[in-house]
Amino acid sequence: MGKIIGIDLGTTNSCVAVIEGGDPLVLPNSEGSRTTPSMVGFTEDDERFVGQQAKRQAIINPERTIYDIKRMIGQKYNSSLVKKLKKTLPYEIVENTNGDAWVEVSGQQYSPQEISAMILRKMKQTAEDYFGEEIEEAVITVPAYFNDAQRSATKDAGKIAGLTVRRIINEPTAAALAYGYSKTDDANLIVFDLGGGTFDVSVVQLRGGVFEVAATCGDNHLGGEDFDRAILDFLLERFKDETGIDVSEDKMALQRLKEAAENAKCELSTLTETNINLPFLAVDDAGPRHLSLSLSRSQLNDLCYDLVERLEKPCRTAMKDAGIQPSDIDDVLLVGGMTRMPLVQEKVEEIFTCKPSKGVNPDEVVAVGAAIQSGILGGEVQEVILLDVTPLSLGIRVAGDRFSKIIQKNTSIPTRETKIFTTTEANQDMVTITVLQGEEQTASENTLLGMFNLTGIPPQPKGKPRIEVAFEIDTDGIVAVSAKDLNTDKSQSITVEGHSGLSEEELQRAMKRQQTA
Repeated sequence: MGKIIGIDLGTTNSCVAVIEGGDPLVLPNSEGSRTTPSMVGFTEDDERFVGQQAKRQAIINPERTIYDIKRMIGQKYNSSLVKKLKKTLPYEIVENTNGDAWVEVSGQQYSPQEISAMILRKMKQTAEDYFGEEIEEAVITVPAYFNDAQRSATKDAGKIAGLTVRRIINEPTAAALAYGYSKTDDANLIVFDLGGGTFDVSVVQLRGGVFEVAATCGDNHLGGEDFDRAILDFLLERFKDETGIDVSEDKMALQRLKEAAENAKCELSTLTETNINLPFLAVDDAGPRHLSLSLSRSQLNDLCYDLVERLEKPCRTAMKDAGIQPSDIDDVLLVGGMTRMPLVQEKVEEIFTCKPSKGVNPDEVVAVGAAIQSGILGGEVQEVILLDVTPLSLGIRVAGDRFSKIIQKNTSIPTRETKIFTTTEANQDMVTITVLQGEEQTASENTLLGMFNLTGIPPQPKGKPRIEVAFEIDTDGIVAVSAKDLNTDKSQSITVEGHSGLSEEELQRAMKRQQTA
């Protein structure tokens, strides 16, 4: 049986790990680094770079360097998130025929799944170089708060990259696995995961080798990129005040400012002050103009104060849903590079009233957890049981565009739940079952997963028929929904495999393009 690898497909960086001799091992890429920038660069000659090489040429080639693609996966072009990204990203975002957000480079359109597949191929190649054999199977991590479409799109990215995705696992759950692997003590653990693009917090209970997720919450629109943007906006404003020049439309200048903002943020995790020097940022009648300034940690804290405040609500919600108080928490695990920021660590301590654990590498812990899950699937790891939850509620649309929940968020999976409904009109012979995922009370504000009709209901007064709707979720998070008329035993069902937005033709075309690249 071939090796199954664990991949953390991150917004900013990606990482691959395996189980070797019973222990997890993070694999270095061809440049010798244990993490790889989640970036893809295209040259004018159609040459392609992934990772560090793509990052190195980003400043001189901003319109053909794709990053932040994870934020776009499973998103519609007209969504509020994509509208925001269009204003800040240097490359072209376009609308596909099905309404999904895609990217365009030199007249060629790519789905976020295909760009993600290029990063996954780099991870696959890293593992193949290490083992000297072909790797065909993987466990890939996603934010806990990813919906069905985003999970399905991630699975398709794996398929395009030539990988069979054995399991999609939540990032906080993977981190908890890595932390608790080989530990024997029972514990209540908070996994605080603030990455490049998303924020998740999970309450995980460790009980004698059983990892049970009690609750999860998060914000898919909050991450390190937003902190970088706050600094970048400050630099743009400062430069405009000093020179009168607005460089917000200059893509090369923006890329230089973005890189400077990211470096300053990282340096201020250990220093109290840093210098930002960008010579020849613009030219006017007076000649070349430069940006030179000092940025202190307290200034950074002021710029990012609102973003840090947004971390509190999901944490409080997760603790409330799990039925625990801060005093019940044994450890807080920090995941994601943004957790190195001192202000974030102070906020964590304030919320949970305990100092966070420093025992794991925040950049690698998710990939390590994915490798442990791959070891469980491959039979290399025993005595570990993982019980995850569904991150969002599932239900159907009822009269008045209301959302009737059938499976509540944070329910352990696998699970099955039923609910009885009826008709709203006399002699109604058919009902349409609209399957939705989300937390909004208005049905149309949630994510549509699928629809089907239950027909052949005998003529009866309204409110008389009894229609049982059953929802089932398996360990892979695949949803099956059925509806049955209890008076006639007629039934109808669908399996919501999760639709990533790619047609079979688009999927095959992307796979072919990857093989010839």
